[in-house]
Amino acid sequence: MTITRFAPSPTGYIHVGNLRTALMNYLIARKNGGTFILRIDDTDPVRSKEEYVEGLKEDLTWLGLKWDRVERQSERLDKYRVAADKLREMGRFYEAWETPTELDLKRKKQLNMGKPPVYDRAALNLTEAEKTKLREERGPGVWRFKLDQERIEWNDGILGDISIDAASVSDPVLIRADGQILYTLASVVDDTEMGVTNVVRGSDHVTNTATQIQIMQALGGTLPSFVHHSLLTGPQGEALSKRLGVLALRDLRARGVQPFALLSVLSRIGSSDPVELRTDMAELIDGFEIGHFSSAPTKFDVEDLFPMTARYLQTLPLEAVADDIAAIGVPDDKAELFWQVTRENITTLQDLKGWWDMFSQGAEPVIADEDKEFIAQAMAMLPEGAFDETTWSTWTAAVKEKTGRKGKTLFMPLRLALTGQASGPEMAAMLPLLQVVKARG
Repeated sequence: MTITRFAPSPTGYIHVGNLRTALMNYLIARKNGGTFILRIDDTDPVRSKEEYVEGLKEDLTWLGLKWDRVERQSERLDKYRVAADKLREMGRFYEAWETPTELDLKRKKQLNMGKPPVYDRAALNLTEAEKTKLREERGPGVWRFKLDQERIEWNDGILGDISIDAASVSDPVLIRADGQILYTLASVVDDTEMGVTNVVRGSDHVTNTATQIQIMQALGGTLPSFVHHSLLTGPQGEALSKRLGVLALRDLRARGVQPFALLSVLSRIGSSDPVELRTDMAELIDGFEIGHFSSAPTKFDVEDLFPMTARYLQTLPLEAVADDIAAIGVPDDKAELFWQVTRENITTLQDLKGWWDMFSQGAEPVIADEDKEFIAQAMAMLPEGAFDETTWSTWTAAVKEKTGRKGKTLFMPLRLALTGQASGPEMAAMLPLLQVVKARG
C-alpha cells in the first residue's frame, strides 16, 4: 500500500513552495489508492504555533487536499528517545560540545587546507574525564549520528541515480544541547514506524536523505522510495525565498485566486506535461505523473494564476457563485442574467462588485465633444420602463433611423455613454441590468 506524508513545521503560513510538496505527495497517494498523512513537525516548542497548525489545515481544506490522518511529532517524543537510546547502544550516537564559534574556525581551517568543511569527529577522542569536565563547564552537548564513511546510493524518482560520499558530510546533529529532537531523527523514526513508502520533497533535502538512509538502516527500517523535486524560482529565475511572504496561500486566496487554478498550475509546472486547467480532483489525480518532472529549477509566476482563475470561473454554474453574487446585493431574479453577463469579463470573483455597482448605480458616462448632441438625442429616445433583451436592438434601430449613424459610430458612443467602457459584454445582455439616468432634451 502506498503511504505518503506532508510534514510541515508550524512556524508560519503555508506558501506555494510548501504546497507543491504537499500536492505531489497527495496525488501519489490518491493515484495509488493509498494513504496521505499530515504530519505536523512541531518538536520546536518555541517556534511552533497552534495558529499555524490551524491555518495549515484551513489552507489544505480550501484546496480540497484531504488528509487521512494527522500525526503530531510533539506527541511522539518518547519514540524518538527510544530510537536515540538504541543508536547509543550501537555506538552510532555520540555527544559533542563544540561551540558555534569553534565549529566555524574548524571549517575555515579545513577550507584553507583544501579539505571538505565537515565535522572532524574530535568528540570521539574525548576521555570520560574530559567529557565529565565539559558537561560541568558547558552543560549537555549535542548528539551526533556517526556515519559510516562510505558511498550512500539510491535511485531518485526525478534525479535518477544518486551517489554521495558520506565522508564529505558532517555527522548530523540529531538532538540539540537543550534536548530538542531535530527533524532528521524524528522524520526517520516516523517514516519507519508509519510505513511511509514514498518520500517526496525538495531537492534541497538530498544531503538529508543520504544521512537519513544510514539512520534508517541502523534502526532496521525499510527504505522508502525517494523523490526530490526541483525548487521554484521567480519568473526570471530569481530565488523565491524573499518573496514567500507574499506567496502564502491565504494571501493568494485573499487576492481571489481559485483553488483549481493554483492546483492546475502547481501539478504541472516543471514537468513535460502542458499546464492545463483541471476542474475536479479526479482529473488532477489521473493526469499526474511524478516521472515526468525535470530536475531543473522551475520558474513560477504568480500572475499566471489569474488568467487560470478567470478560465475556471467561466466553467462555473450560477449555483457555485450564488452566495458571492447575493453578498454584493444582486436580487435573486437578476442573479442568473448577471452571472451570464459577467462570468467571461472577470478575473476573480472580487471583480463582480464593480460590475454590480455599475449596473445598479449607473456608470460614469464617457462622451466625446463631437458626440454630445447625438447622445442627448439618443437618450431622449430610450424607452421608458424596464429593459429586456430586445431593448438594445429596438432602440439602436430607431436611433439609426433618426440620426443616420450606423456601425461603430452608432454603437460605440452609446456603449461609452451607458457603461463608460469601450469593451465588455454584449449591450443587449447588459441593458436589462443597467440602471440608466436618462438625459433628456
